[in-house]
Amino acid sequence: MDKPAGLRDVQDVSPARLVWINVGRPKDVAWHGRTVHTGVWKTRVTGPRMVRRLNVDGDGQGDLAGHGGEMRAVLVYQLASYRHWERELSRDDFVPGQFGENFTVDGLADDEVCIGDRYRIGAALFEVTQPRVTCYRVGLRMDEPRMASLMVAHGRPGFYLRVLEEGEVEEGQDVVRVAQGPGRLTVAAADALLYRSEHPRDELERALRIEALSPGWRASFEALLRQEGPGAGNVGLTAEASAPPPAWPGFRPLAVTRIDRESRGVRSLWLAEPGGDPLPAAAPGQYLTLRLDPGGGGAPLVRSYSLSGPPDTGTYRISVKREPKGAAGTVLHTRVGVGDRLQVAAPRGTFTLADGSGPLVLASAGVGATPLLAMLNVLAEQPSQRPVWWLHGAHDGGSHAFAAESRRLLARLPGARVRICYSHPRPEDRAGADYAGADYTDAGHLDAGVLERAGVPAGAEAYLCGPEAFMADLAEALAARGVARTDIHTEVFGTAAGSTPGIAAAPSGPPHAPPGPAGTGPAVTFVRSGLTVPFDGRHGTLLELAEACDVPVRWSCRTGVCHTCECGLLSGDVSYDPEPLDPPAGGNALICCSRPARDVVLDL
Repeated sequence: MDKPAGLRDVQDVSPARLVWINVGRPKDVAWHGRTVHTGVWKTRVTGPRMVRRLNVDGDGQGDLAGHGGEMRAVLVYQLASYRHWERELSRDDFVPGQFGENFTVDGLADDEVCIGDRYRIGAALFEVTQPRVTCYRVGLRMDEPRMASLMVAHGRPGFYLRVLEEGEVEEGQDVVRVAQGPGRLTVAAADALLYRSEHPRDELERALRIEALSPGWRASFEALLRQEGPGAGNVGLTAEASAPPPAWPGFRPLAVTRIDRESRGVRSLWLAEPGGDPLPAAAPGQYLTLRLDPGGGGAPLVRSYSLSGPPDTGTYRISVKREPKGAAGTVLHTRVGVGDRLQVAAPRGTFTLADGSGPLVLASAGVGATPLLAMLNVLAEQPSQRPVWWLHGAHDGGSHAFAAESRRLLARLPGARVRICYSHPRPEDRAGADYAGADYTDAGHLDAGVLERAGVPAGAEAYLCGPEAFMADLAEALAARGVARTDIHTEVFGTAAGSTPGIAAAPSGPPHAPPGPAGTGPAVTFVRSGLTVPFDGRHGTLLELAEACDVPVRWSCRTGVCHTCECGLLSGDVSYDPEPLDPPAGGNALICCSRPARDVVLDL
């Protein structure tokens, strides 16, 4: 292919110059048997071109969650980086817009341009807001799957501009810096501060003083600044890194010391160290993962259950509902007794009660009360001065688990507001607005009307647990009351929703073994999906295996940079290729660039 005129023959006639303008509308592209909707394919245009608040005329982004918007209106990449990648990748086939950028410039190196710098090009004025977020689509455009990782590793991400003054620009025009950003934080330094393993506090604080920094990067740096302890993982990239490392690796035997019937269909099991030593304290809201023998020579059942008891007693309590087709629940209800030992992984989970003094909403349905009950135990022990709303929905009094226990704990919080909803109350269930003398306060489901009657305030922080539809509806109702969506936390019992940027969700059945002959590699267990399959060399990574099994997954870069795919590694070991620039939190794995070194159990 002939090289476009100007790619090698551009002369430096000014400190910085706009070499090409590249635009492109989003289109569908075939990729690994799927269809990606992306705007990464840009084409050079000539003549004056209007730049507006959200776009260069004729341009568009396929995934507005990761690209585009006011703070990411124009993407810039440098001619020097073209030349760098030609050498590094032994390529000579680059065309204008090869890296998905709108402006190709001569000058403006990533290690010189600073967040907050302002530049005038033609009639338009721009401000630098953040480095480029290098997702898998730049690798798709480059036909180089490693590209997202390489751009960060080499310190050549490129950067985004915000349009302060709309106007026409044209290739060949000078790029004139008219103001320096405060703090002198270069694009390359900001990129390394987020994606690499070193996050110095002084650098984070310096970055957060820059008003021009985009909200997304600001939130990531704020999370890193709040993080405590070295080697805890990158909370700036994923909430999965916010939990402390597990108290022990893999599974260990714990003894069943007590069994309680909590309601029709729900029983609690108390677990303790067989030798009598106290177990490590768990954070209120965390869960345990059990590996159960189903009997009859069947494969082990691996399931997770929220901790429901006080978190610092040296013992653990889980509460399990027996479902008609629930194999693990049936084992725990019918085959496990006091004195038995169960294989248990350490407490995990990020759905945990955060410190605070503002209004707190704990809302649940059915057995979803379990993690919230652990939170209520902590609040009652303190005792907390926070205004607390305890909202719970059950079918009737017979299925209302923890009714007496929650009533006792709430009595220790004098300011607590309580609404108990029975969707189908029995004749013997007592109704009353005063919960102290009644079994329930509202007939029907826990919904927006109940929030109104309970007087839930706009400034509350909310924790929701129960069926997915319940949590989705109640989250919308809370948001409509003015509760910030970032203050609404949910816990999903089963598989979490997947995230496959640029790829439309396709109908799929339940998780299943991958098509074709069974593999011969280490066993891979997807806990939330209830599936165990052998690893197969046909699938290069654990992510690819999960996709072949229709296990819901989350990913973006697919090369170990963004940590979107990070999940709990409950047991086993993995090997990485490529090695991630910043390792995951202890007890976690990045499935996009790893393979099992031996049998593994993943929280997916």
